Amino acid sequence: MAPVDPHSYTDSAHPLTKHVALGLSLDFDLKTITGTATFTLERPHSGEIYLDTRELIIDRAWDSSKKELKYFLKPADKIKGSLLGVVLEDEVSVFSVSFKTSQQASALQWLDPPQTAGGKFPYVFTQCQAIHARSIFPCQDTPLARIKYSADVEIPAQLASVMSAAYIGRVPGSNESRVIDRFVMEQPIPPYLFALAVGDITFEEVGPRTRIYAEPSEVKAAAYEFANTESTIKQAEALFGPYDWERFDMLVMPPSFPYGGMENPRMVFLTPTIIVGDRSGVEVVAHELAHSWTGNLISNATANDFWLNEGFTTYAERRIIEAQDGLERVTLHIGLGWQGLDEENERFKDQPEFTKLKQNLEGVDPDEVYSKVPYEKGSIFLRHLEQKFGRPRFDEFLKKYIQTFRFQSIDTETFLVFLRQQLPEVDQVVDLQTWIYAPGIPNDAVRPEIGVLQKVLSLADGFTAGVRLQEADIIRWDALEYIVYLERLPKRMKVEEVAELESQFHFSESSNWEIKVALLTIAAYSAYEPLFPAIEKALHVVGRMKYLKPLYQGLLESSKAGNVLAKRVYKEAKDKYHPIAQFVVECLIHKFP
Repeated sequence: MAPVDPHSYTDSAHPLTKHVALGLSLDFDLKTITGTATFTLERPHSGEIYLDTRELIIDRAWDSSKKELKYFLKPADKIKGSLLGVVLEDEVSVFSVSFKTSQQASALQWLDPPQTAGGKFPYVFTQCQAIHARSIFPCQDTPLARIKYSADVEIPAQLASVMSAAYIGRVPGSNESRVIDRFVMEQPIPPYLFALAVGDITFEEVGPRTRIYAEPSEVKAAAYEFANTESTIKQAEALFGPYDWERFDMLVMPPSFPYGGMENPRMVFLTPTIIVGDRSGVEVVAHELAHSWTGNLISNATANDFWLNEGFTTYAERRIIEAQDGLERVTLHIGLGWQGLDEENERFKDQPEFTKLKQNLEGVDPDEVYSKVPYEKGSIFLRHLEQKFGRPRFDEFLKKYIQTFRFQSIDTETFLVFLRQQLPEVDQVVDLQTWIYAPGIPNDAVRPEIGVLQKVLSLADGFTAGVRLQEADIIRWDALEYIVYLERLPKRMKVEEVAELESQFHFSESSNWEIKVALLTIAAYSAYEPLFPAIEKALHVVGRMKYLKPLYQGLLESSKAGNVLAKRVYKEAKDKYHPIAQFVVECLIHKFP
């Protein structure tokens, strides 16, 4: 008997769950979910079976004959939560547990009406990656336990619900003001891909297998932004094989969503910050779509193997971008990835374990060490293989890999066995031991020559010496070049330099959040108080961690006035943030008291 995952209580001697039938009743006043979960195991079992929970109240457990089952709940571990043990009798394969979520459930973000775009109705959404599904319902919360599920979701009648599942229909609820939306998920997914959102949600059709869901005031702009999604899906299918999830629907989230996107199958969640009116948000969609093959179809077995999800997906995303926008554009993305990886290697210079592809995260909260390393180092490794074996042969390997392991969760060692089987000479041309198990960037990694990127970086590097952007420099620039330029500039500048930059381009007023936050981050670190009101406004309306972290850290580090402002704004705005984002900001405040 041993755990199968460092972040789960799931025991290797126990059968895995193959299906969960959920009944969920949402209480927006109490901000809780009351529910039942009926588990179907892959084989009958007698004795204890272990489930993961986090701050769940367990009511009772019973088997398929309605016989009450004994259970116990162990004291909580700060990372894994509490082990729920249910004692099965007589070779049971089906059993049920009733439960209630905590108001502090780490996967749930409850929004009051003023926190939504419409301002009239409440809203709730989930974010289960990496190990937060256990705060919604008891489960074997490891990617190894891929589950099919069904769900009856009882909600107020004036609201609508969506899930990472097929919508079956609506029936009356427990009273005339309540309804039950029914869903079924026939493809097995890891628990972290369980997703639910409820609110004033509507949709528009944008393709034969794609709807855009959003609040009514946002849906038309979102539909315009992603009108060309079907062509992107077809491009991905040409590269990686058939799309196996039937539909590729997307939900544009409220501003408090902490990530750029979440690849929930059949219902991708997207930050509203990518809706800028120029359809540039398609590059975020390319990443989440690529997950439909790498991450969703084939998942990492544990967080130790996270690069199998994100490294493959970053590589696949860039193949889609290359096919759609050309080699020059994707080369810019690759260069930026290298730059980001260099920054992460510096960040973890005293913790080299977190710069490896295969990591050991025993006793480590995956949210605390989340970084670009699995994304960028993983992508660079795959591109290295492509260069060594040639694209045609590597593409053949990639398609066979996807077909072989579809709907499975695997570890790095399984990948390596398959790699050696398909490319037998790989050990003669690639130092796999160093690439996979050693920290940092291997010496044989070849940085690409990126003319456009180097020009932008050179202009930014010259800023402190007096070099300024001229009309001829920016004539062919898109938003990405401006973002690269701003992010390359020193974070701490003289106040007159920040003033000059803002007066020339008015970056703080940009509708593109990447540009806006890049400039506001400089203002925060530089203690440029004329832009403090703009920073405060941004922190009140956005909850994406990519923006919260640099803005809060810049304020907290920069000056006494900035530190005071950051703490005041967080006190006022924290209820608008997802619990994961709250945790990140509170760690910063603790670090910079």
